[in-house]
Amino acid sequence: MKSDVKNIKLAPQGKKRIEWAESQMDVLRTIKTRFKRTKPLKNISIAACLHVTAETANLMRTLKEGGANAVLCASNPLSTQDDVAASLVNDYKIPVFAINNEDRKTYYKHLNAVLDTKPEITMDDGADLVALLHSKRKNLAENIWGSTEETTTGVVRLESMEKAGKLIFPVIAVNESKTKHFFDNRYGTGQSTVDGIVRATNVLLAGKTIVVVGYGWCGRGFATKARGMGAHVIVTEVDAIKSIEAVLDGFQVMPMMDAAPLGDFFVTLTGDLNVVDGPHMKKMKDGAIVCNSGHFDNEINMKWLRKNSIKKREVRDFVMEYTMPGNKHIRVLAEGRLINLASAEGHPPSVMDMSFANQALAAEYVKKNHKKMENKVYVLPEKLDNMIAEIKLDSMGIKIDTLTPEQVEYLASWQLGT
Repeated sequence: MKSDVKNIKLAPQGKKRIEWAESQMDVLRTIKTRFKRTKPLKNISIAACLHVTAETANLMRTLKEGGANAVLCASNPLSTQDDVAASLVNDYKIPVFAINNEDRKTYYKHLNAVLDTKPEITMDDGADLVALLHSKRKNLAENIWGSTEETTTGVVRLESMEKAGKLIFPVIAVNESKTKHFFDNRYGTGQSTVDGIVRATNVLLAGKTIVVVGYGWCGRGFATKARGMGAHVIVTEVDAIKSIEAVLDGFQVMPMMDAAPLGDFFVTLTGDLNVVDGPHMKKMKDGAIVCNSGHFDNEINMKWLRKNSIKKREVRDFVMEYTMPGNKHIRVLAEGRLINLASAEGHPPSVMDMSFANQALAAEYVKKNHKKMENKVYVLPEKLDNMIAEIKLDSMGIKIDTLTPEQVEYLASWQLGT
């Protein structure tokens, strides 16, 4: 079984992580039990480009139990848990191509390695596999039944491709499922971003001014958690509706140029380019800490910072200090990559449970429906979203009301009223 991991001897520790995560992933475990019995993905090749974590390992195990020939590579060089990668290969016989802190050349070698398996279905976290299948590996695209996409950033890329008429196979935007973005993006990113910042810096957040760049679901989650830690939170946005929402949620809203001299921390969560740029960094105070919890490492203009700094030095693990003219220091966490996965462990298993349940069901949906799907970006049917929510509630021991027949009739009728 061909793979490329750091050290296969790390497998015992990785297996413990995987088993611990599974104990908190009730929905995915339920799906895995059904997949093991019914084999809905029998003999299908699935290539996944996702964060190689204990939670992802349980998704891959679920796909394999469903009969799939599943293979995994990393969607981010800094997020790979090397012991988990080793355990997937050693204990579960799932090929993995991922090494923590791999360079760009190795990263793309690994992307190509999973595509070499000639998959019918791909899974993405940022659309890198899809991008390759639309460019250098286009010869494999005719074999693709469909793909799934985990992130807001990836969905934006894919919708742009569809709009331009460039999408050459269907994609399910898993990120748009309510049981994904309502919980994973908000509660998962919120908690794990705080966790990553605290682990990297050991700085007390209470009393600090934190600038949250972007107020989408991830920004909402982090802003709320930062306030809960006692920080004063400023939100910067380009969207008028989201800005109003941030104000009514009790946050201060202002342009980035106005926030730049005020912040102790700057956290980007937009999925866009250079949202912390040179002019902003020029105005930051000495000792400002900058990090990213969006998908790619281009939200902070690191090229500008490297070019305009006098020197840099690593002051802690995951903390690089740049000295600017005038002896001002800007500290960047995790090289501008995902702070919650670089210096912490990413989202808690219980929230990834719903996200990866969506991924597993999306693969099953593509298998069943690919012949009638167009080259478009789809959302999973609402009934599957609701099913995931119902299983999750049941696992939490929570029961809810149901509509009476009379109430169903009332909601469906235009004739009944006051």
